[in-house]
Amino acid sequence: MSPKPEPSRNTRANVRSGQNAPSKAMARARNKREERERNWYGPLSRGSYYAITFSAARTCAQSEQLNVSVYPESSLVPMQTIYSSVGWDSYAWGFQAKHSKGDLVIHNTGVEEDPACGPLIDSVAIEFLYPPPLTKYNIIKNGDFEEGPYLFAVMPGGVLIPPIIEDVHSPLPAWMVESLKAVKYIDSDHYSVPQGKCAVELVAGRESALAQIVRTIPGKTYSLTFSVGDAADGCTGYMTVDAYAARGTLKVPYESNGTGGFKKANLKFVATGNRTRVTFLSSNYHMKFDGSLCGPVIDDVLLLSVHNPGRRLR
Repeated sequence: MSPKPEPSRNTRANVRSGQNAPSKAMARARNKREERERNWYGPLSRGSYYAITFSAARTCAQSEQLNVSVYPESSLVPMQTIYSSVGWDSYAWGFQAKHSKGDLVIHNTGVEEDPACGPLIDSVAIEFLYPPPLTKYNIIKNGDFEEGPYLFAVMPGGVLIPPIIEDVHSPLPAWMVESLKAVKYIDSDHYSVPQGKCAVELVAGRESALAQIVRTIPGKTYSLTFSVGDAADGCTGYMTVDAYAARGTLKVPYESNGTGGFKKANLKFVATGNRTRVTFLSSNYHMKFDGSLCGPVIDDVLLLSVHNPGRRLR
């Protein structure tokens, strides 16, 4: 079982964004008490993008939510769904710095909850995000998911990326979570990923969708390739990933033994506009033996135009 983080009270720590060389920093709380608000203060690089990662746990069986803000941006992060079996989940929130300095505030709104209880907060980190470039080798940006929020080494539960309606700027650059539930950002230190260091696990069935809008030329044929696998986290069963692009659809079946592995898939489609939405979601809901939510893993997403549609793709 993963170690349980400790809740905090009156925690204030400086976090560096790195004005000359972007860096990451983490402030961990050490007091065992809990209150309605946390503040962290630190320098920022104006105009740059950042991702905040924090761990939280509910203390009441109610629809709790947290307001996360760095002035002038703020979002409500819902905590209605518990994704892990230990009660602690890590969440990510993204923002663009409008000023050279800022206060990070994590606030318990406490609108509908019992005043005697509230969420516990611990292990807060800030990560500088590099905007992923558009290259001639891949129309999809950040298709390998290597750019994303900070992942805690001591908490192997991954990081939840909330729905896009909760974030103005995604903590997973170039990607949106167009669903009611979050997706999970995972790394190869704690999970099996098809390629590189990081990937995304679709943990909430059809309520967990990952999307990106790309530039396309109407009438042109494109080839979308990606990897589907399991995270070697004990999530077993028959999984299916649905991929959508323009009018093209593809269902990719994958049988998971819960020990890792992946397969490649390819979807060819004809663009119908100057912008095309590429979407991935899990057709089914999956749960591990301990009750935690899980699902198929998506990684290594590649989109290229096809110069000769009649030629067979390898």
